Amino acid sequence: MSVEPSATQGRKTRRIEAIDLARGVALIAMAIYHFSWDLELFGYVEPGLTAVGGWKLFARCIASSFLFLVGFSLFLAHANGVRWPGFLRRLAMVAAAALLITVATYFATPEAFIFFGILHEIAVASLLGLLFLRLPAIVVLVAAAAVIAAPFFLRADLFNHPALWWVGLSSEAPRSNDYVPIFPWFGAVLAGMAAAKFARQSGILDRLAISDTGRLAKPLQFAGRHSLAFYLIHQPVLISLVWLASQVVPVPAETREAQFLRGCQSQCLEQKNAAFCELYCVCVLDRLQKEGVIDAVFAQSSDAAVNDKVLESAAMCTAETYNITPEEGSQ
Repeated sequence: MSVEPSATQGRKTRRIEAIDLARGVALIAMAIYHFSWDLELFGYVEPGLTAVGGWKLFARCIASSFLFLVGFSLFLAHANGVRWPGFLRRLAMVAAAALLITVATYFATPEAFIFFGILHEIAVASLLGLLFLRLPAIVVLVAAAAVIAAPFFLRADLFNHPALWWVGLSSEAPRSNDYVPIFPWFGAVLAGMAAAKFARQSGILDRLAISDTGRLAKPLQFAGRHSLAFYLIHQPVLISLVWLASQVVPVPAETREAQFLRGCQSQCLEQKNAAFCELYCVCVLDRLQKEGVIDAVFAQSSDAAVNDKVLESAAMCTAETYNITPEEGSQ
């Protein structure tokens, strides 16, 4: 990404190596998280590991850093006027990649496919960000804070319709393997734009433009310059490696009950914490066994009576678990 700060106008522009380096570091962090997710998927680590605690915070920090850099780079590239050919070309590439991710995950994991993940967010945020290019840095920063805070105050059932899930203000979180809606995540993009504006005003951009990060940083810079390709390629490669490892060192076979608990906890952890989900899932399994419908559940029966038993057990176990851990249910 080229930069044209005021102090460098009239000279040949150059790419800010520190931005590419930061993006490269974020990509490596993302790969580490996804590798851990793949290990969980294949059963090498306990279910729900990457959805709670430090791993959950790690994932949010990675997404925030990517979107912050999107906002920072958007200002660098178009601060002196939108370069429409380059902007539209990049937007088309990101949008096409986002569509590819949606289609691929719909067939691979239809129950939790990615309908509005980080690439979808980047595409929409790039368009929305143009509206803030000419605004003062402090105004953009205030807007960033407002967008981040909005989900705490503006959630409503109105946004529960699937057509509005991308907004991020639904009262119930939709299920997806990567959900990065406008609220609050566009706030990170605006924060990046505000930071770039402050950096330009203070002369930091001028110093960054002439700084050399050194030879050792070149691999990370290369990855940062080709972040979209890295994003699309790294996960298929990692999954393939874990799959190959599973052929050599397979995970010990699980009982049906263990598989049920794994699936139950994985779904539960999207909305509740680990302590709640462990108790809740054991409760559901126990009730289904006592009701004599567990074999039908394992066979994925569509019988209405079985489904009623499952719903009844889920409701009763939810209430019982809240009685045991009333302050531990929500994350």
